[in-house]
Amino acid sequence: MSIDHTPVWFITGCSSGLGRALAAAVLGRGGRAAVTARSPEQVADLVAAHPGRALALPLDVTDRHQVERAVKAAAAGFGSIDVLVNNAGHGYLAALEEGEDDEVRALFATNVHGLVDVTKAVLPGMRARRAGHVVNISSLGGLAAFGATGYYHATKFAVEGLSESLAAEVGPLGIKVTIVEPGAFRTNWSGPSMRQSRTRIADYDETAGARRASTLATYGSQPGDPDRAAAAIITAVESPEPPLRLLLGKAAYDVATRRLTTLKAGFDAWRELTLSADYPVDDSKEEA
Repeated sequence: MSIDHTPVWFITGCSSGLGRALAAAVLGRGGRAAVTARSPEQVADLVAAHPGRALALPLDVTDRHQVERAVKAAAAGFGSIDVLVNNAGHGYLAALEEGEDDEVRALFATNVHGLVDVTKAVLPGMRARRAGHVVNISSLGGLAAFGATGYYHATKFAVEGLSESLAAEVGPLGIKVTIVEPGAFRTNWSGPSMRQSRTRIADYDETAGARRASTLATYGSQPGDPDRAAAAIITAVESPEPPLRLLLGKAAYDVATRRLTTLKAGFDAWRELTLSADYPVDDSKEEA
């Protein structure tokens, strides 16, 4: 009996958007994939089109028991999980003061804790094989922050930090990590999937309020193409030396590089005060 060595992808949040585009691209190229969604009937067509190479699994990443079951089912069905893509997530529009506790906790439960739980469930198999690749879908919003999306940025900044630490921990074990940072892509993020606070405070109408409106207005006309993004992610994963960070889209590149310039300018402007916080250097000891 021949053994199929085609890499197995495990992708969360495949019901729409980038997750669905990535699952379709992996399968369309002859790959194998565990295609997960809270309602697996939403991905049934993908599985039906690729018999034997696709497995539809119910997965709400905020349910730890379901996470464990889905990972075990994928490993049992395919023998291993070679590439994990933590894509499941959603946005939330609110000024900081407008944020509602239940929505904020739900946001972190999905975007951060869900990502951690899925990763922890997959890592033992990757460690045992001394091979694997974890792809965490962050955002340009994991590098730069704007009004009205502060809580969302907080989750993505968390993903960035967790991913950097993970890369340092698992790199020596043969496991790679890539953080994907898309700009605005033509998905449901700024449309049907977007949540927003019921609380509105008039004092923020010109700041967070205006950004709420401009964010929602982008729905359906975002410049990013999910299919092209999916192809770029596959190219990065298949490269001999995958990047730790992968920006997607011109806007992401432009904003991120401006962010670097702004950060450096601020650091340099306050350099002397920054250095003054250390204990004074004893020059006499250095000369001796």
